[in-house]
Parts: sequence; structure tokens; C-alpha cells
Amino acid sequence: MTGAARSSACVFCDARDGVDESLVVFRGALAYVILNRFPYNNGHLMVVPNRHIASLTDAAGDELTEIMQLAARAERAIREAYAPNGLNMGLNLGQSAGAGILDHLHLHVVPRWTGDTNFMTVVGETRVLPEELTVSAARLRPIFEQLAT
Repeated sequence: MTGAARSSACVFCDARDGVDESLVVFRGALAYVILNRFPYNNGHLMVVPNRHIASLTDAAGDELTEIMQLAARAERAIREAYAPNGLNMGLNLGQSAGAGILDHLHLHVVPRWTGDTNFMTVVGETRVLPEELTVSAARLRPIFEQLAT
């Protein structure tokens, strides 16, 4: 894979290379969609370029196009699977911006419901999710496959 250099400890490169397929819900030619291992809400996805790049300015035009196409597909899949009231989509570039993984670009797609924040996240630093990640993956994969056709 051209330009697919990796950090020895990059979870996104591991997922790209098939080290852990369990959270990947869809693969495009230049990017893929993966469930967040530490989600804010059920169905929290990330769109990740295959190349190990740190910012949008490092991405080629075709990579940017596919990232946004997959973000749109993720929006449709989440709406179909979870019927949220809204979505947050965003990038955290750099540690001070809240990036947990600093050097491999990823776009968060987070379903939101009115009143979905609760005291557990704020006070207990704990997230409560009624659906396991394996269930989320099984729920989303067929929708992504349908949207790809």
C-alpha cells in the first residue's frame, strides 16, 4: 500500500492491516469505517484513511473525497440503524484539541439523542452503553453493504 507507513503502536494501522477486524464495519479503496472502541454513544463510528497521515493537509484529493463519501454513508447507516435525533461529526487534530490518537487522522461520526448526556460521563468518568460493540458491528455492516451497491 503506497504511503501506508505506520506507527508501531497505531490502532488504526492495525485495523487497516486486518490485525483486529472486529470493529471495522466497511472498507473503501482509500479509507475505512470503524466503530470507536470507547464510544460516546452506541453506533459511534470513525472514518479513517488507510494512509498513516496526521491531518487533512496531508491527504490527497481522492482520499479527502472518499473520507467525506464514507462520512455521508456513515450518516445514512447510523440514521437507519439507530434513528438518532442528530449527529456530531468532527476531527480532533492535535493533543490540545482532544485527539486521543495524534498522528492518524480520523473523523468521528457520533449519533446523538435529545437528553443523551448524563451524570455518569461527567461525574463518574464512565459511559453507559446498552449495546455491545459486536452487536453494533453486526447491526451496521449489512447497512453499509447495502449502501455500497
